[in-house]
Amino acid sequence: MRAWANACLVILGLAAWICQVQPGLAQTSDLVSKSAFRVCADPANYPVSTRDGAGYENKLAELFASRLELPVQYTWFPQATGFIRNTLTAKQCDVVIGYAQGHELVQNTNHYYTSAYALIVPEDGELAHVDTLNDPALKERRIGIVAGTPPAAHMARNGLIGTAKPYNLFVDRRVESPAIDMLDDLKSGEIDAAILWGPLGGPLVKADYPDFKVIPLIKEELPPRLFYRITMGVRQGEKVWQRQLNSLIRRNADEINGVLAEAGVPLVNDLGTEVLELSQ
Repeated sequence: MRAWANACLVILGLAAWICQVQPGLAQTSDLVSKSAFRVCADPANYPVSTRDGAGYENKLAELFASRLELPVQYTWFPQATGFIRNTLTAKQCDVVIGYAQGHELVQNTNHYYTSAYALIVPEDGELAHVDTLNDPALKERRIGIVAGTPPAAHMARNGLIGTAKPYNLFVDRRVESPAIDMLDDLKSGEIDAAILWGPLGGPLVKADYPDFKVIPLIKEELPPRLFYRITMGVRQGEKVWQRQLNSLIRRNADEINGVLAEAGVPLVNDLGTEVLELSQ
């Protein structure tokens, strides 16, 4: 009798645990749409994401949706202050295609590529050989930099801020595009060099500025780091969805790399020490 009673207690305890845990799991799963691959995206962040689907993150979204046999459905919002709060957290969509690893606002998937900030210069100009920000050739040059981004600290350390031209960081890209403005200024001679996040600058150069050279800044030894691992972002606690996306990232790595290489995204190894050469 005592053994039977103990067994009953174990069964009752397990049943109580299931009752406590399963509703939470069901709620987590139910937040992710089963009828569409719902993407949170900026409608005017060319060449990354655009409302007309021309961005490389649009192509990655189409790739993942096809593997899930679902249509893509977008929630559009400018990728500035309030982006995550008004899209992913508000449950209007289920995934951000590109998000830096380790950011607390989202739960990160495994990273699917690593890239770095890049120096962009005229391909046949006097700065085409430069690959570090402490190169004497940069002294007294006017360099474009997005204010508040990590390379600005390296520029300050090397005495380059005094002659720099700053561009805004937090903007609504439907009305202002600092990256394109910077490259247009480089083309006109208003600045001598530009520093941009590689996944933004690289594709812009490939598509619209063929006379420029993109040089990933992988030789800077002091902090802050200039390379970042890029993941997909999902809501905190959605482990089942995170694991599903991790599986898709692993199984479709070649296709993902193909999309990025075709777009012109400069890819580096996970330690940010070597540029990867992928066929396009």
